[in-house]
Amino acid sequence: MSPQGRADALVGMAAGEVDVLIVGGGVVGAGAALDAVTRGLSTAIVEARDWASGTSSRSSKLVHGGLRYLEMLDFGLVREALHERGLLIGRIAPHLVRPVSFLYPLTHRGWERAYVGAGVLLYDVMGAVGGVSRGLPRHRHLSRRRALRQAPALKRDALSGAVQYWDAQVDDARHTMMVVRTAVGFGAWAANRTRVVAFLREGERVSGARLVDLETGHEFTVRAKQVINATGVWTDETQRLADTRGQFHVRASKGVHLVVPRDRLQSATGLILRTATSVLFVIPWGRHWIIGTTDTDWSLDLAHPAASARDIDYLLEQVNSVLSAPLSRADVEGVYAGLRPLLSGESESTSKLSREHVVGHPVPGLVVVAGGKYTTYRVMAKDAVDEAVRGMDQFVPASCTDTIALAGAAGFEGVRNQRHRLAAQSGLHLARIEHLLGRYGSLIHDLLALIAADPALAQPLPGVDDYLLAEVVYAVTHEGARHLDDVLARRTRASIEAWDRGVSAAPVVAALMAPLLGWDTTHQATEVEHYLARVNAERESQQQPDDATADAARLGAPDIVPL
Repeated sequence: MSPQGRADALVGMAAGEVDVLIVGGGVVGAGAALDAVTRGLSTAIVEARDWASGTSSRSSKLVHGGLRYLEMLDFGLVREALHERGLLIGRIAPHLVRPVSFLYPLTHRGWERAYVGAGVLLYDVMGAVGGVSRGLPRHRHLSRRRALRQAPALKRDALSGAVQYWDAQVDDARHTMMVVRTAVGFGAWAANRTRVVAFLREGERVSGARLVDLETGHEFTVRAKQVINATGVWTDETQRLADTRGQFHVRASKGVHLVVPRDRLQSATGLILRTATSVLFVIPWGRHWIIGTTDTDWSLDLAHPAASARDIDYLLEQVNSVLSAPLSRADVEGVYAGLRPLLSGESESTSKLSREHVVGHPVPGLVVVAGGKYTTYRVMAKDAVDEAVRGMDQFVPASCTDTIALAGAAGFEGVRNQRHRLAAQSGLHLARIEHLLGRYGSLIHDLLALIAADPALAQPLPGVDDYLLAEVVYAVTHEGARHLDDVLARRTRASIEAWDRGVSAAPVVAALMAPLLGWDTTHQATEVEHYLARVNAERESQQQPDDATADAARLGAPDIVPL
């Protein structure tokens, strides 16, 4: 997904009618592009901003069945999600999805251990019977002493014992981008920073879309047999372009997460805690912890949901209720907020709205998919393409994405087994090699070739030394990054993992990107200015008392590419 590849994609999708045009570059749209192109359909996918720039880069970064849905007796959703978890770990993305353990503290003696233990046992059994699980460790019951040995950060009086179980986690933005990249490898046309401004109509039927390349302002049309609307929380807005209300509506629920350094919380395992309204996760994340999430209704700006001081204080209060050494605002190095696209009409409480997805065909030629959860993106994509195929007068094979490994997955185990040799040959520390393997899989050879050609690219980014300069170059030449924000917020996680939120890295990253994207010095400076404004606006919003004031503060920083 190089700059030239994007230019070619824009020409290709406009040249003639495609079978499927997908609107929305989140994980569901990306999955639909991969599903459609691997069925032999000519496929185009467009995204108004960057790949995964919305919900799909701001999740809890978990691949899981959802224990709370099991408690709601939603066995079908849990079974489906656990099946997908097994596929992702064992076949589709073993380089990006990895097991993670969680400790569930028990506060009542007797009945609670039996109740939670039965639920987690069922969770394990449902995960195993799908036939694709890589065999995650089974849950285990711990006494208070053994639980505190696993998580010394917990107050002794905060638990009477615990149950430990295993799920999985993923870098959501990186995974989504890899799904798009895999689709491109099969022949799909993909273009980010490309917005749909209207749908084409032939009578009642939607027959394509009019789009604008936001990088140049050039308008063009793409004709398509079927259009799939996979725009998440923007579903209703996109529906209005087709002059139809749609068959369902999407309601946005805001989830806020905090990122704190690993040394602030002494534990060898993640934690899952009950709150009054939902559950709270403390998730291991490299050299950090992710703490989240909130679950509140959001009706303000969809592109930049803002975390308020109230959100941050709520999360700190909840996690501190069980910690022996409380966390403070000074311990928070990163904050991010995302919006869940929930199907509306079932409950006034967003925490009770459905996470199951629906697919509709509101008008001929237009398919809409909405709802769901990150883990089940592949099923949502399959169902959306199935619905699109029903509107085509041609034979189309069934979905095969359950057998297709993402870019970087082929040969991953073998390459990982060579990590000591790769470290010796490249001159990089073994920890660097393992970090690159967890981000690129078997594509690590591309990064090592860049470093071999220019050893200076082996240097780490200022202020966020988990990432190398070579990764910035690769993000532009192979991963579709167009702007500074794309690299610092999604191709890397500098915006939430660095104390300065990527500010010190910004000029260095911009200088590396400039020659690859044809920026002059003025544009290069503008990119840095916009990024610094974004960081300042986010910090300011996090000092505000409520959603309205936080939203106003965040909107003080305009996007580098206005929509």
